[in-house]
Amino acid sequence: MKLEYTYWEDGEDFVGFLREFPDYWTQGASLEDLEEHLRDLFRDLSGGEIAGIRRMGQLEIA
Repeated sequence: MKLEYTYWEDGEDFVGFLREFPDYWTQGASLEDLEEHLRDLFRDLSGGEIAGIRRMGQLEIA
């Protein structure tokens, strides 16, 4: 499984979020550390641990 994420450098840290869950940000000391935190975040968000999760979707219009 592959997930898209958005990230940027903020000072010495890397900050990012999963594109499917844009309201939930995390950070890491390096890009690799951020990716590990994003994996943990995905497990929490997709595992039913958090109620009322807002997601991003796509709608096809004919």
